[in-house]
Amino acid sequence: MLDLLQERARVMQMIRAFFLARDVLEVETPCLSQAGNTDPFIESFCVEHAGHPGGKRYLHTSPEYPMKRLLAQGSGDIYQLCKVWRQEEQGSKHNSEFTMLEWYRVGMSYEDLMKEVVDLLQDAIPQSSRKPPRFIAYKTLFLEKLSINPHQARTEDLFAAMVAQNIHVAGELDHGSALDILMTHIIEPSMDAQRLTVVYDYPQQQQALSQVVDGVAKRFEVYFAGLELANGYQELVDAAKNRQVLMADSTRRESNQQSKIPVDERFLAALDKGIPACAGVAVGIDRVMMCRLEKKHIEDVISFPWGVA
Repeated sequence: MLDLLQERARVMQMIRAFFLARDVLEVETPCLSQAGNTDPFIESFCVEHAGHPGGKRYLHTSPEYPMKRLLAQGSGDIYQLCKVWRQEEQGSKHNSEFTMLEWYRVGMSYEDLMKEVVDLLQDAIPQSSRKPPRFIAYKTLFLEKLSINPHQARTEDLFAAMVAQNIHVAGELDHGSALDILMTHIIEPSMDAQRLTVVYDYPQQQQALSQVVDGVAKRFEVYFAGLELANGYQELVDAAKNRQVLMADSTRRESNQQSKIPVDERFLAALDKGIPACAGVAVGIDRVMMCRLEKKHIEDVISFPWGVA
């Protein structure tokens, strides 16, 4: 256990030194918020404050919204290391409470942010620098592995590819979910586990809160040793378009009969005032530790995993 604690401390120190050298400011934001995450693929934990009227709060699944509120107030480049919580099945790669690193670079392109993420990960995971990183477009990956152009394929084409690959899923799937399944079941396992792979330029259906240009979502993900480690965007800063995305998420949650999550109006109000053009990324620190220590289960890199917390 002492070895694990020391290794985690070294990585935290390295991260802080990395950002100090780049003049990026460390910040703290609330873990509890009046609004949760409307993303239909993420479930927030809800807590009640018995002694406070209207005391329902949500544990944050990411510090994204309050960090963007800081950007709107002129914070400049910022980063945060914090615990986040998501209701999800426990498994070798998932613990409902985990450590996230998130940062935003004002005026930076997502292409340059990809390179910065690679620099940080190569510091944190020394073995990831043995081979040069691979930067590859999402479209190219799908054409290489499945002979499908994900930006043009119809939903039925994706279903046919799933059947051809012997993938059978119960229930109905939409276009984006079918792409996700092909990615996780076919493409991710085929990646070179000994090098960092940076996948960029996603289909519009998977934009989340990234900018879309000519039908392409300006976002990226970074993989190593079979794990997704980072998820970054050229951030969508238009308030009206952000609201459209959040409301579409809420509508989908309602149709899925999921819990109703209030939209974060304070976040949207900050966008109305204006935030600078920026790129941002989130990195799962526990997964980084899995790669650094060459562990197969997330429980092996957490002091008190979910089952014994």
